[in-house]
Amino acid sequence: MIVRSTAEITGTERDVAGEGWRSKRIVLGGDGVGFSFHETTIEAGTVHEFHYRHHVEAVWLIEGEGTLTDLDNDVTYELGPGSMYLLDGNERHRLEVRSTMRMMCVFNPPVTGQEVHDSNGVYPLIAAPVG
Repeated sequence: MIVRSTAEITGTERDVAGEGWRSKRIVLGGDGVGFSFHETTIEAGTVHEFHYRHHVEAVWLIEGEGTLTDLDNDVTYELGPGSMYLLDGNERHRLEVRSTMRMMCVFNPPVTGQEVHDSNGVYPLIAAPVG
C-alpha cells in the first residue's frame, strides 16, 4: 500500500519544475505499480508543446482554462475544470493556458523521474530513477 501527500513531496526530487510548470510525482515507475501519477500545475499565459511518443497519458483538469490543439490534425479543444483528455496516439499537442491549470496526470508506461525527451517525442527516461 502506498499513501502519500503532495505536501511531503514538495521540495524533494519528486517535485520537478520547468519553465512555466511544476509537477509533483506522487507515483513513479520505481513504485512498481505499472503507471505514474502526477499533480501538475501550468502557469497562466504560457504555451507548451508536448509530444510523448512512447507513453499513453490521461489528464484530468481540476482548475484553470485553456485550449488543447492536436498539432497533427489541426483540431483545437476548449478545456476547463472537469475536462479530461487522453493522448493515446502519440499526438503532438500544444497547451495554451489562459488561467493557471492544475491537473492530475497518469502515464503508462510510468515515468521514472525527471523525464527527458527530445523534440521528436522520444522519451527514453534516461534520468536517474526515483524510488
